[in-house]
Amino acid sequence: METVSPNFEDIRPLNDDEVQDAIEQLLANDEFRRAIRYIKPNIDWVQFAERMRSCKTKAEFKSTLSYDAVSTVIKMTTFSLTLSGRSRLPKDKKACTFISNHRDIVLDASFLNILLFEAGYGMTQVAMGDNLLIRPWIETFVKLNNSFIVKRGVSIRQMLEVSRTLSAYINHTIKDTKDSIWIAQREGRAKDSNDRTQPSVLKMLAMSGDKNTLKALMDLNIVPVSISYEYDPCDYLKAKEFQLKRDNPDYQKTKEDDMLNMETGILSNKGRVHFSIAGPINPKLETLDAQMDKNELFATVASIMDKEIYKHYRFYPCNYVAYDLLTGSRRFSHLYGLKEKKAFETYLQGQLDKIVIPNKDEAFLRNKILEMYVNPLKNHLSLSNDV
Repeated sequence: METVSPNFEDIRPLNDDEVQDAIEQLLANDEFRRAIRYIKPNIDWVQFAERMRSCKTKAEFKSTLSYDAVSTVIKMTTFSLTLSGRSRLPKDKKACTFISNHRDIVLDASFLNILLFEAGYGMTQVAMGDNLLIRPWIETFVKLNNSFIVKRGVSIRQMLEVSRTLSAYINHTIKDTKDSIWIAQREGRAKDSNDRTQPSVLKMLAMSGDKNTLKALMDLNIVPVSISYEYDPCDYLKAKEFQLKRDNPDYQKTKEDDMLNMETGILSNKGRVHFSIAGPINPKLETLDAQMDKNELFATVASIMDKEIYKHYRFYPCNYVAYDLLTGSRRFSHLYGLKEKKAFETYLQGQLDKIVIPNKDEAFLRNKILEMYVNPLKNHLSLSNDV
């Protein structure tokens, strides 16, 4: 039986001896049934329930039921899902902290786990914000899938203690449990795709480690991962949110908005999707001055992370078309044809047509969506000062 410190009780994944009860809870939940039927409309429920009940551990559930569900989403909604950088994974399968840019609420970590599993590396534990646990069954499901909970929206007074607990759990998982983890480089998605590692994430990770901050970060075996979606199904929802916030600075998304983002991201077309493992950053961290001011150190490590992520992006014709449309240039016209340009312009207009809000500012919304496809390319070009 797994043992976990009581300090982690409200954020930890399920233990294996809790799996059967969780499965029964899910099978009895009508919303869970509807969610499964969204992905598998022709499912034989009796047979599916038998398969669920046959899983006695989280590892069995993830490698069978979850693997099958995510594989179905891949077949339904992507042209391809590919991985590069397998050779950069630690050869001894040492537990790592995978940190990536963040595009899709649910699928970034799910896709990474599928790819790592198929590469023979094993699946990660996943950091999941509690703002996404919109229904009780969702919390049960994500904890059954070995996710741990990141508490959002707590008071400033509570934030320090919440961060300490989260840091302690991640350190415990890497060093004691020997499980790899995935966490995004920032809180929430970069809605304009201008990916930046938040130094506060690194500060949290190091908080409960070695007193030497640099060593604390190195002990976590941080591995940056670059995620590139050809099409972001939620681009129009993100653009809509940009205008709503522009027009009303007090605008706040609702739980229903989060649910729509999750459903749209899972069920809609993504085209080609690529993940690239950048490799452990410890060799770069070893060159830093351990006596550096802490804020400067976190900023420096964040910069190292960003450069590794930018370096390993994969680009598609839509990125180049978007750049030329946004800048009014033909800089990248040699990398796409008229057919590809027309296809992206048709896609762009189709996404804009989905936005229904008061005082719809189509020019603003158009630019916001274009920026989402351009910013990764601009960041990549910035590595050679070629923006």
